[in-house]
Amino acid sequence: MTFADFARAMFALALTLGLVGLGAVALRRFGPDAIARFGANRKERRLAIVESLVLDPARRLVIVSCDGKERLLLLGEGQLVSALDVPKGRG
Repeated sequence: MTFADFARAMFALALTLGLVGLGAVALRRFGPDAIARFGANRKERRLAIVESLVLDPARRLVIVSCDGKERLLLLGEGQLVSALDVPKGRG
């Protein structure tokens, strides 16, 4: 194996790893649902997270809007702890 063959193999390895890394960055940036975001059949969403507040590592307060109504949810340890109706636009 000559130095030229070794240099060519190292260049091919670097190019391959670079392309794999570029693909990973593109997938992380655009996400697996990128095609759905740019699709022509985009409908108005009924569900949206208005605001979220982390209380501690195990609990989180979330205001969720669904069909024009807002609800305050207390989420903790992988489950819904409490829910409360909230007048829209307050806060």
